Amino acid sequence: MSMNLDERVRSAVAALLHAAGESQTDLAAALGVSQAQVSRRQSGTAAWSLADCDAVAAHYGIDALDLLAGPTRATESLPPERRRVPGRHANGARPAAVQDGGE
Repeated sequence: MSMNLDERVRSAVAALLHAAGESQTDLAAALGVSQAQVSRRQSGTAAWSLADCDAVAAHYGIDALDLLAGPTRATESLPPERRRVPGRHANGARPAAVQDGGE
């Protein structure tokens, strides 16, 4: 059974959040909305509008059609510089132990 468009967008946003190492709060700030609004859209109690999809795609540097295609295509389209690097936090900082040469 295939996903409908709403499910594809929610899954793609979740996959992009994970791949980029971002939280709903990070995405909300980039979109100029509250974390609660992102949460409602992700839970399905509110829908991602086409304007929202454009904004999410622009935030991640992908085409909106790749976002609408679902999680696999969306994450494959994510530019390498937007991908999470192990040991790096979403803000680009490394843990203090790594910065100081610790383990």
